[in-house]
Amino acid sequence: MSRVQLALNVSDLDAAIGFYTKLLATAPAKVRPGYANFAIADPPLKLVLIEGQGNGGTLNHLGVEVSSTDEVRAAQRHLAGEGLVTAAEDEVACCYALQDKVWVDGPDGEPWEVYTVLADVEMPAGQLRAVESGSCGAGACCDAPAVMEAAPCCSQTVGA
Repeated sequence: MSRVQLALNVSDLDAAIGFYTKLLATAPAKVRPGYANFAIADPPLKLVLIEGQGNGGTLNHLGVEVSSTDEVRAAQRHLAGEGLVTAAEDEVACCYALQDKVWVDGPDGEPWEVYTVLADVEMPAGQLRAVESGSCGAGACCDAPAVMEAAPCCSQTVGA
């Protein structure tokens, strides 16, 4: 079995374990002083949390691709049921794809998306997302400086 491994620096291991237990609906496989890992079967993922080795939440964003909009909606219901703030985006052009997604921020502000690809789309050069006024959700694909200027909401958390 293959799986992607993501190693994250975290500022508070206990808070991170609490969040990822909710997000992934499973407990960590291993917890040691300053360290924890989750071995997830579905989606195949090895998530490693390391406390005190750099700034917490230093990644751009993280994601889980699912096969349908129904799965995105189920993820949103699960996350909201766990008391987490989510932001849904429907039919958003992002990262060369038309997507339905839900965003949730981790304890250090790292944005996570659960998304499905509806279709491929072309994007303007240097832009990962088509921005419409007020259309950003938490963690939206706003990596290009021009996009950040056009959509200041990209740095705000949006509740659903």
